[in-house]
Amino acid sequence: MRHGRSLPIPAGGFFGFSIRVPPASELDSLTAAELKDLVLGLLAEVAALKQTVAAQREEIAWLKGMKGRPTIKPSGMEPTTAPPGTKPTRDKPRRGKIRPRVSVEDHTLSVTAPVGSRLKGYETYLVQDVILSVRAVRYRRERWVTPDGQTVIAPLPPGIDGHFGPNLRRFVLMLYHQGQSTLARVIALLRSIGVAISERQVQRLLTERHDAFLYEARDVLRAGLASAAWISVDDTGARHKLANAFCTQIGDDRFTYFATRATKSRLNFLDLLRAGHTDFVLNQNAFDYMRERGLPTALIGQLNGAEVKYFADRPTWLAHLNQLGIDVAEKPGQAVIQNPTQLATEGALWGSIWAHGHLRGSVVLSDDAGQFAVGQHALCWVHAERLVHKLDTFTDRHRAAQQRIRSLIWDFYADLKAYRANPDRRRRTVLRARFDRIFRRRTGFVTLDRLLTRLWANKGELLKVLDRPEVPLHTNGSENDIRCQVTRRKISAGTRSDQGRDCRDAFLGLAKTCGKLGIAFWDYLGSRLGAPDAVVVPPLPELIRCRGQPA
Repeated sequence: MRHGRSLPIPAGGFFGFSIRVPPASELDSLTAAELKDLVLGLLAEVAALKQTVAAQREEIAWLKGMKGRPTIKPSGMEPTTAPPGTKPTRDKPRRGKIRPRVSVEDHTLSVTAPVGSRLKGYETYLVQDVILSVRAVRYRRERWVTPDGQTVIAPLPPGIDGHFGPNLRRFVLMLYHQGQSTLARVIALLRSIGVAISERQVQRLLTERHDAFLYEARDVLRAGLASAAWISVDDTGARHKLANAFCTQIGDDRFTYFATRATKSRLNFLDLLRAGHTDFVLNQNAFDYMRERGLPTALIGQLNGAEVKYFADRPTWLAHLNQLGIDVAEKPGQAVIQNPTQLATEGALWGSIWAHGHLRGSVVLSDDAGQFAVGQHALCWVHAERLVHKLDTFTDRHRAAQQRIRSLIWDFYADLKAYRANPDRRRRTVLRARFDRIFRRRTGFVTLDRLLTRLWANKGELLKVLDRPEVPLHTNGSENDIRCQVTRRKISAGTRSDQGRDCRDAFLGLAKTCGKLGIAFWDYLGSRLGAPDAVVVPPLPELIRCRGQPA
């Protein structure tokens, strides 16, 4: 199942409630309190089964191409706990002075005035307009033949790469990626203004000869990981080559990077954090990772005792494991924590990440998805509170307990915001003690008490902000970033080639990065494609490194 919990039913088998239901003859002997507990337990079982059925219905509807169940509305904790004076108002903001981003042409308009009138200056009236026109140029290139028989042809002007100019190419890229238009609409628009172009030619403009953009997107990730104090991560579903896949987002307030892969395992996430490097490294960080994940000490000693510590690629690494006698064959049904090859590989990937200077001292902020729990890990408070918000309640007592806990969490969250703005050592100790009082209390609502215990176990990750005030309290930035991938998926369903997938991820990530750096994506494309009179945009990785330097 994609969401919820699965409920496998063996062929010819049966299933029932996990709570023992006494026979009807014994019900009369139960006290009122025992009957109430029994009913509440049965209601919890029914609620769990309803969630399973709802998840199965959503899966069936998705397979049939129908709409799934509606999403639960946000709890509203983030906007409600905003400091006074920072909450957005419903009133429409006043329009400021219009400042065009282009040079303004002055045209003087005259009027016939009666005799005796005096000129009292001019009244300005600004008009902005867009001119969409097609310009076709036939270059007559001189061709000379040298005395030794070689042919010399005059070169094309800068920016000309193929039979379509740089402005048309950036217009297509802008419409498709940042404008989130469909291929058919882009073609219809181009043809309506007079461009003679086929569908295949537009596809080539979107997917071919973009190696420079792919390299810059990779370098953006490397610069971000090397200089980030924290990164926020998330993932969403995707379609590639008619199969389900997953798109992972990595970024902070300076950059965004997307990558679509077949799985969303921790191995995949660690591979993405290498930012294009293919090596495996066994260093102290790698061995520390293996110990934390529970790899047997004997295997760690075996890896540490080997002379070779650097491996250029995956085949070389697996050959080394085979040479040491570590079984690399995957066993069906084997858990990750029982797979020494996977744990050792994760450790070698983590060693490579550190060897390349990525995530040194950086905090990884996530929504509690297991694959993101690496290094210094922090959790999103909005997702944590959402678990309490989504609980099914059956009695007034349950509802009162839920609302009481939510109120305590909201107040605590507001104080965490105030602490981020003005960190203080005394308040840090007080907030830690207050966290324990909130999440170690018992309400009498069994499901809520279990949830509070689970959240209390994540104390270190939820309170990471007390030691690192620069880390956000939520992953709203990641969810906002990844929304463009969701929109693209709804518009175009999926990609059919690896080249198309990589170009889509790269351009969407570069567009988001430009927005965070205050650069117009149109200017960026013009600068990279060599459009005439385009604004010069420095390499994005350099800008990210500059933004990451302390003031």
